[in-house]
Amino acid sequence: MASMDFFERQWTSYRAIVEHDLMEHQAVARATAAAIDSWLAARPAGEPAPHLVDLGCGDLALLAPVLQRLPLASYTGLDLTAAVLPLAQQALGAVPYPSLWLEGDLLAWAKAGPGADGSARPVDILHSAFAIHHLTDPDKATFLQAARQRIAPGGVFIWVDVFRQPGESRDAYVARYKQRIAAQWAQLTAEQHQHVTSHLSAYDIPADRQAIEAAAAASGWRWSWGWEGAHQAEAMAVLTPL
Repeated sequence: MASMDFFERQWTSYRAIVEHDLMEHQAVARATAAAIDSWLAARPAGEPAPHLVDLGCGDLALLAPVLQRLPLASYTGLDLTAAVLPLAQQALGAVPYPSLWLEGDLLAWAKAGPGADGSARPVDILHSAFAIHHLTDPDKATFLQAARQRIAPGGVFIWVDVFRQPGESRDAYVARYKQRIAAQWAQLTAEQHQHVTSHLSAYDIPADRQAIEAAAAASGWRWSWGWEGAHQAEAMAVLTPL
């Protein structure tokens, strides 16, 4: 019960950020939809319906409307927090393709290889939003290498996250983001401010933009920026296999 109460309080803080659009989630959702639609439009005629895997799916509050209209063969939502999976399933609702819900770690998923989650085929659309920045920089490189082996030829990886500016240290980024929270996130309660800044200080390790592009290229990915937020932090990268 205590752990569930902790989850509820932390989740309330997260939901407040989304509802007040403090991290530009609305723009992220539009950019994600546009990137998927562009990829679908460019596919050769006659290609089978794509399989989509969502790493760190959360409650799908913003992505569900996009997923509900996509012509998918299947959807897999994975999250480290099991308590959000029923919320995501409810948000997705009835769709004409099978959905699979997994409690798990995104790095472990990538390293497990095709077939580990019940799907024998590679992933056509890989999506992750605001989750990979919790990995250390070496683990991000490992993730990119492993995920490259799970993506189908011609597939796409849509990576939404926070990123550091080129050459910016993690400490400088954290200080800058804390200043932004203090100055601009007045909609949050004092407890929610504390939750967010504590999480930021303890767990956030955003990738350096130049360094992660180089790591991606070394792992066989072509990188392009599909959207960039107003605060030199939030951004969306669109990666395709070389």
